[in-house]
Amino acid sequence: MAKNDIIIVDTTLRDGEQTAGVVFANKEKLRIARMLDDLGVHQIEAGIPVMGGDEKQAIKDICKLGLKASIMGWNRAVISDIQHSVDCGVDAVAISISTSDIHIQYKLQTSREWVLESMIKATEFAKSQGMYISVNAEDASRSDLEFLIQFATEAKKAGADRIRYCDTVGILEPFVIYERIKKLREAVDIDIEMHTHDDFGLATANALAGVKAGANHVGVTINGLGERAGNAALEEVVMALKHIENIDLGFKTANFREVCDYVARASGRFLPSWKAIVGSNMFAHESGIHADGALKNPQTYEVLTPEEVGLERQIVIGKHSGTASIKSKFRQFEIDITEEQAAAILERVRTSAVELKRTLFDKEVMYVYEELYGYPDH
Repeated sequence: MAKNDIIIVDTTLRDGEQTAGVVFANKEKLRIARMLDDLGVHQIEAGIPVMGGDEKQAIKDICKLGLKASIMGWNRAVISDIQHSVDCGVDAVAISISTSDIHIQYKLQTSREWVLESMIKATEFAKSQGMYISVNAEDASRSDLEFLIQFATEAKKAGADRIRYCDTVGILEPFVIYERIKKLREAVDIDIEMHTHDDFGLATANALAGVKAGANHVGVTINGLGERAGNAALEEVVMALKHIENIDLGFKTANFREVCDYVARASGRFLPSWKAIVGSNMFAHESGIHADGALKNPQTYEVLTPEEVGLERQIVIGKHSGTASIKSKFRQFEIDITEEQAAAILERVRTSAVELKRTLFDKEVMYVYEELYGYPDH
């Protein structure tokens, strides 16, 4: 699959803001939209126009920024919803309706026929307004495959440009996703977007499985924000495509850490040090064997470079350090120490790390040296 075949659809401003307790200020929404566009995101799902008020104003303002990315509004399969999107100036609409029997029976309290009819009417109206259209099959992962094929077929006939396959409750795994997307793609000649949730920690894996099966759009959010356990994370999907699948989308990946940090702050969430791709521990080495290997050749324990995602390599001094790390740390201080000195310092470091239950700050490592050997000459 070639680079130009994969379209990244970011829904941080819609599904990301649907995270319990998250609200973005309008100026934050505009800044995030600019950041996403600068990264290289192809389509930004900017919000839900029918909500009106601040939400509708923010979407209008984003549409006026003159971004390279397509701007999409999210809608129910209701003509008045789509009219609100058109009013905002978006060039694309998502039309969302449930396709699983559990949703149709208990949430919508209606029939499959009504679902098809509502979707077709909404899609035909959106087409008449000149919109690019994504028809979202909500809870697709628990939908009958034959009905889903019928739904996709009717959506295409009505003018839809793509189907969004929503693993709404994050219930699938990559092998099942692959088989289902392959069958859907073979049955209906229409673009497919993966929209995967992380309830079992499989959102990124499921998105990649969908791509392998023929999906060519991937729905993501910064930091994997989203309802419940969140969505597939933009930074994970883009870097996995690049390094695992050899599909380089040309994103400005060096901006990832900055963008992820900003969205974390704007959403009132902290960015965990252990977060894949952008967590500060990604390039922090403490274990003696790992640190020694990383010092000799970073590729021994790093599959990508820290600079590639806006981070720096750190050799962390603590209980699991080795003498190579100690000597490297002191070279940073412009002090050359012998193997014997490094061993003596390491013994003290390990004792301190156990007592403190953490790694040591650089100053604390220096204090150990001073206790053993006095103040350095310079």
